[in-house]
Amino acid sequence: MQIGIPIRMLAMSFLLLTSTVRGGEKPNVILMMADDVSWECFGCYGAEDYKTPNIDRLAAEGVRFEHCYSTPICTPSRVKIMTGKYGFRNYTHFGYLNPAERTFGHMMQDAGYKTAIAGKWQLNGLYSNNEGCKNPLRPLEAGFNESLLWQVTKTKQEGGERFWSPGLEHSGKTITPEENAGKYGPDLFSNFVCDFIERNKEESFFVYYPMVLVHDPFVPTPDTIGDLPMKGANKEPKNAKEKKANFVAMVEYMDKLVGKITDKVDGLGLGEDTIIMFTGDNGTHPKIRSNWDGRAIQGGKGGMKDNGTHVPFVARWKGHAPEGKVLPDLIDFTDFYTTLAEAAGNTRNADDPIDGRSFLPQLQGESGNPREWVLCNYQPYWNKEPGQFARTANYKLYRDGRYYEVPADLDEANDLASSVDGDAARIRDELHMLLERCPEVRRGKLGKEEASRPTHPDVSNLLE
Repeated sequence: MQIGIPIRMLAMSFLLLTSTVRGGEKPNVILMMADDVSWECFGCYGAEDYKTPNIDRLAAEGVRFEHCYSTPICTPSRVKIMTGKYGFRNYTHFGYLNPAERTFGHMMQDAGYKTAIAGKWQLNGLYSNNEGCKNPLRPLEAGFNESLLWQVTKTKQEGGERFWSPGLEHSGKTITPEENAGKYGPDLFSNFVCDFIERNKEESFFVYYPMVLVHDPFVPTPDTIGDLPMKGANKEPKNAKEKKANFVAMVEYMDKLVGKITDKVDGLGLGEDTIIMFTGDNGTHPKIRSNWDGRAIQGGKGGMKDNGTHVPFVARWKGHAPEGKVLPDLIDFTDFYTTLAEAAGNTRNADDPIDGRSFLPQLQGESGNPREWVLCNYQPYWNKEPGQFARTANYKLYRDGRYYEVPADLDEANDLASSVDGDAARIRDELHMLLERCPEVRRGKLGKEEASRPTHPDVSNLLE
């Protein structure tokens, strides 16, 4: 199949985007995104070190996608998923979402949804002192009716750690670490989500839950803390074995919270009315080494290999999605906005992004119109090596010409750039043409003090 998209397929895609959900009903949507954990840590993907029965249950009752791709660190992925745009269009600073951007929160509000966000924010621009970075209402202005968040107007150094006794902000109001003394942040966020669902069960609701688990520091959870005093609860142990034990406990507690929210939905009889999605923002922290499918996987957060960009994605919609389906379809983080727009019954307009393709048909048991490539445009503006690649499920081409067959070569040890023919050569050439249509990633020393950084909002629709 050619990577270029035929006109008839584009027409089909447009019809899908402008249609409403079968039966005319608008489903509730819950999108959960874990922090710093990739596919090798989940049972349904072949993990050997972790027990994740609740996420595995979502996969068994719904759809598991084998090929979902983010960017290598948090903020670029979060801006990308919230706005449905590649970073070259709107990403300028680490820890910053331009308040002029339209998010999926705005879009869902416009479609009549009650919206809430809980967990990690870190998008006010605190690290670069962007204008308005101390505005506590920024999350609400980003399209959410209610919020309970960490790192809105205070950095970790100012407001404390996200886990034990966290300093949080509730819809613009500060809750100090002293007020949350002895409480566990992930419990507070999940309680907030469950309460929001309960209060809005008679209306269409959208919940975005960017979790704080399982980011470092790797510390005990309520299931493992025992008699450890609160004074040291947020301190990561120095011993590598203890770090890994805490990380395992954090993954399993995160899974427990996914189950808590899923059970809340089912207990209210909303399973057939609610799409539940779970993914991760980037690869696992490099301090963590995990056994997966008979081999060891080193955490790849910050890097552009599979272990930095390939993330889990499972989705359940009872009575609509086929049960236990495993799909090889490619999912780009730009696709979530477009999918939510279709689920909400929205039609395209000038304010909507153009970089995504809806996977809602796949959640309804249809073949849909899967994309044939995903794109990673990575300039984090945060002490990491930038880069750019385009890939299919099997082949990956970097902007500098390196070419690999993945997942057969997860370590990218065998560069095929000059040694392929047939389909592999054709795909390389087509991916090269795609990358040539993209602005190059900025390189060199790019200081945090830069007041203005270029974006390219007028780059043409790459899916055409």
